[in-house]
Amino acid sequence: MATFTDRSRFRGHRGGVILMHRALTRFVLKPLDLASAALLVLLFSFAWIVSLPWLCRIWGRVMGNGIRILGLHATLGLTEHHITRYLRFMIPYPRMAGIPPDSWTWWSTAAVVCLLAVASYFIPKTLTPVTYLLRAVLFIQFTELLYFLVAGARFPHTPDGYMEGLVTYQIALIAAVPTLFGLTYYIFNLGVMRKIALTVLTISYLALFLPVQILLQAMVLEKTVLFMPVLYIVFGLPTDILIILAFYSWGMSWPSGLDVKSG
Repeated sequence: MATFTDRSRFRGHRGGVILMHRALTRFVLKPLDLASAALLVLLFSFAWIVSLPWLCRIWGRVMGNGIRILGLHATLGLTEHHITRYLRFMIPYPRMAGIPPDSWTWWSTAAVVCLLAVASYFIPKTLTPVTYLLRAVLFIQFTELLYFLVAGARFPHTPDGYMEGLVTYQIALIAAVPTLFGLTYYIFNLGVMRKIALTVLTISYLALFLPVQILLQAMVLEKTVLFMPVLYIVFGLPTDILIILAFYSWGMSWPSGLDVKSG
């Protein structure tokens, strides 16, 4: 049999019961919830800002060792930023020359794009979202092939500026995680420890993923800047945003004491 913690969660219907979703029946925004959510946002935001100088030094060491171990033709660049007069940090990023695609790279990439475009029509209908995602990526790369065919010599972006900007944007995105969770997760009565755990896991994962993502992109950009738009539009901040959404969905699925118990 099933027992319910709240009678408002079920109603009689033809001799049975209709179980109301917890989000519809249990969500009551109380002043204490708002206060605790605001406090958690301030706490995590302050902790992130204070830890930035220390994290940047760690990222710099990881990137420097990664450049050496991977044998990249790059050096470690540092750009000073500051939030206040007393809080300064050096953002690390790989510095490398921007190499335009040669003839072999251009034609081989064009061939792969064409083959994948044809193959997308043979993907099963059950994987339609994958088909559309693949075609979107191929379209971005196709436009870049056309650009380098017509005006490749005037490509305005350099790997240095791109890498520095990507690291900066990632830092800003991680700093926004407490605010995002404050508006969408902390307001629910899910327990303070769950909220703290989800935020720590999300920020920690993104902080660990940042230098790995930068080094992986550096390995591609070392060959040519032909793939820079795809790296930025698909495998840049959108990837980090999907990671945040994945952690949020995972956190919302954690068992709660408000769930229905069966016995």
